[in-house]
Amino acid sequence: MAKERETPLIRVQDLVKVFKMGEHEVRALDGVSFDIYEGEMVAIMGPSGSGKSTLMNILGCLDRPTSGRYILNGTEVSGLGANALARVRNKEIGFVFQSFNLLPRTSALENVELPLIYANVRDRRKRAKEALQSVGLGDRIRHKPNELSGGQQQRVAIARALVNEPTMVLADEPTGNLDTKSSYEIMALFQQVNEAGRTLVIVTHEADIAQMCKRKLVFVDGRLSRDEPVEDRASAAELLAQWKRQGDLHVRATAA
Repeated sequence: MAKERETPLIRVQDLVKVFKMGEHEVRALDGVSFDIYEGEMVAIMGPSGSGKSTLMNILGCLDRPTSGRYILNGTEVSGLGANALARVRNKEIGFVFQSFNLLPRTSALENVELPLIYANVRDRRKRAKEALQSVGLGDRIRHKPNELSGGQQQRVAIARALVNEPTMVLADEPTGNLDTKSSYEIMALFQQVNEAGRTLVIVTHEADIAQMCKRKLVFVDGRLSRDEPVEDRASAAELLAQWKRQGDLHVRATAA
């Protein structure tokens, strides 16, 4: 855990989000408070309806709270207008989604270039290539999404999230559409990104994915139920190696 004297990268104070449904009100978030510090890798967990998706939208500056404060990297973003929120999103946050959200008719390179185009960066082709190389896809830059596996598509999405060098990466169920091997590969990449100093916030309902993070925030009925460090943190690279060894043993046994 970070020391108390450090300034948090994310500070959430008494966050409330109310949705009106006819004559009724639903409190999706009910007085949530927590801090996240630079370099942390945090899992946000909870059952369906717990408020984690609502929280993700607010942390990603895709929505505003009904009340309370959200401070990101020293900026109070709770009450910003749409244009200001868009600027914060492009500068501070890299997004990774469960469904990848890649443009289907464009190459991996062009998909990764998109945030740089919005930011009016001149050397975007060079930076996009470097980002794809950093996630192990230097030989796939001309491939379109339908020519890539699910795991490779998610790697493109991660490269796109990282290319603007954001303050944090916010991932929403990033392994939800992937098989076990691809999930471990993506989490191994995330752990490498975190070890390099990047802050990661991962929304997940999978206990094994949360076990690869450093800290867990567990939500129930719109409230923060538990905030705890991950004990016996799992190494995704080791799990991937173990999975491959088991696969090799199975293939040998079948061949025999």
